[in-house]
Amino acid sequence: MAWRWGLFLYMAAVTVAAFLYAPLAKKLHEQTRIIYWHIPVAWVTVVAFVVAGWHSWRYLATRDLAQDARAAAAAELGLLFCALATVTGAIFSKGMWGAYWNWDPRQTSIFFLLLIYAAYLTLRAAVEDPTRRARLAAVYGLFAAAVTPLLIFVVPRLFFTLHPDPIVNAGGKLEMHPRMFQVFMAALGGFTVLFFWVYSLDVRIRLHQLRQDGVLPGAGKDRSA
Repeated sequence: MAWRWGLFLYMAAVTVAAFLYAPLAKKLHEQTRIIYWHIPVAWVTVVAFVVAGWHSWRYLATRDLAQDARAAAAAELGLLFCALATVTGAIFSKGMWGAYWNWDPRQTSIFFLLLIYAAYLTLRAAVEDPTRRARLAAVYGLFAAAVTPLLIFVVPRLFFTLHPDPIVNAGGKLEMHPRMFQVFMAALGGFTVLFFWVYSLDVRIRLHQLRQDGVLPGAGKDRSA
């Protein structure tokens, strides 16, 4: 329990540092603050979808429905973080360019990712048989995981982007004041830990429910993810 309070205090400290410690970027002014939330949640989106892809592959290799549960948990959380990245990006867009949506390559790519994983969850909801659902979802999950890095890291760099050079330059490098970079990395680490904590709770609930339903054997402690 203590480490959870530690995580809460850590994230609170990052929030305070984002406003009182990190300086503003010259061209971004007050819009600088949002990068400490927008980029980390976009990063966690990628992490979550890669985790979902890994467990999709594990299901196909083992036919273990526990792996399917882990993939579904990661995909749902990834979709949540993807939505947060889309919303925070839209807020940034409004402040910088005067409109919430500009069809910038980075906005468009993450929107497509949102649709891809919304379709993944729709597919899961449409199939009742657990084994058939797991098989179809695993195949789709592998495809979606393969597309994720292309949409996030490759496609946006192939086209002109409105995203500002002081933060993400044409070479794809982060250029920040040292104090900005410190807060940014702290936020990145904090959001990553937050994801894996919530993910572990979600997996435990899903595995417990599968055991209660008799889909998985045993009623003891859940195996580690």
